Amino acid sequence: MPETDPDAPLDLSSFDLQEPAVATAPTGLAVQPGGAVDPRLQPEPPPARLVDVETLRPDERAAAEQSAARIDFRQSASLLAHGEGVLAGIAQASRQLLAGVRVGDTGEVGRIAASVIDGVKILRIQDLQAEAAGGLPPPRRGLIGRVLGLAADARTAFKGFEEGRRKFLDLMDAEQAKARRTKADLAVSIALLDQQAVAIRESLHGLKIEIAAGQIALDRGGHELEALRQGAVRSGDAVDAADMMELRAAIANFRGKIAEMRETLVGSALLIPIVGQNRQAAETRMMKISNGMLVVIPRLMAVASQAVVQVEIRRAADESGRLDEAARQITLLASKGAHDAAVSAARSLGGDQRDIDALAQAADEAIRTMHEVIDIEREVAAADVQREAKLSEIRTRLISGMRGVRTHALADGTAAS
Repeated sequence: MPETDPDAPLDLSSFDLQEPAVATAPTGLAVQPGGAVDPRLQPEPPPARLVDVETLRPDERAAAEQSAARIDFRQSASLLAHGEGVLAGIAQASRQLLAGVRVGDTGEVGRIAASVIDGVKILRIQDLQAEAAGGLPPPRRGLIGRVLGLAADARTAFKGFEEGRRKFLDLMDAEQAKARRTKADLAVSIALLDQQAVAIRESLHGLKIEIAAGQIALDRGGHELEALRQGAVRSGDAVDAADMMELRAAIANFRGKIAEMRETLVGSALLIPIVGQNRQAAETRMMKISNGMLVVIPRLMAVASQAVVQVEIRRAADESGRLDEAARQITLLASKGAHDAAVSAARSLGGDQRDIDALAQAADEAIRTMHEVIDIEREVAAADVQREAKLSEIRTRLISGMRGVRTHALADGTAAS
């Protein structure tokens, strides 16, 4: 190739695309020297079809052909706009999948489980069952647990149940309120997931139609390209060759777009099972929360109430045992009284030996009394005799003394005269 003078002016004739006056073409155009055809104008094997449009339903095939009719490889705008609407719909659905779903509090199920375990501790179900069995509560682990256990076990689990029940019900009410809010959020999420699944399916259906339309347009463009190639070969005109090359590039770019749309179809189709899995997870959480609210917590309440009833039954059994013991004591007393009455009645039929003994004793006492009376009468009679003798003596002494006093008195009077 000859060197070009850098100072030489630009030859504008090399940019002249008008048909030359002679039939020969410059080097590098459609016809090479010696009549050879430009390799770029050689026929190319038909590209493999991206999709099979023959399997479409008649309504889908009609929609695809209608969309393909709007594709013009001479108009870049129609190529760029093809499929943009459905792709935007998929993008919007994907955004909603990320930002539009409320999943609520993800730890609600775990909190319900923790509250149930706390409820077991608060209600002291094991202690209640041990008390119902008439045994001691299970040993508490750890030093602090044992120290606290001494104070807790000072009152029976049955006596402390009322306070524990209030705490437990307050805890369960709070957790169930949170669970109901979470269930409401999950219900909204499930509804949104259903809407998103419908939107994605509709967008994928539209994308499938657009891809099929693109394949139909590519088939048509291939025929157009072959016609242009043959015309460029016949004319040997660089303009025809350039026109053919431009169409070939447009078709190639559009084919690449359809190939990407096909990949997008496959990738976007994966959103459907993702949405389904999310929906299934939300439903599972709802069922778990419902199970906690409607099964686990009520079951805990039932077990606790059953334990309390068992304690009450045990206490009632103890009281019943005391009553039975009292009844047995009364029965024993009644039987003993009946025995004594029967024996006494039987003995009274043949007379009571004690009555004879009493009569004998009374007779002895009477005889002894009479002897004592006789002795006393005799002593009294003897004493009367003695008293009478003493009285006689005293009377004699008194008479004698009175005589002496009179004699003395008479003697004193004679002396005085």
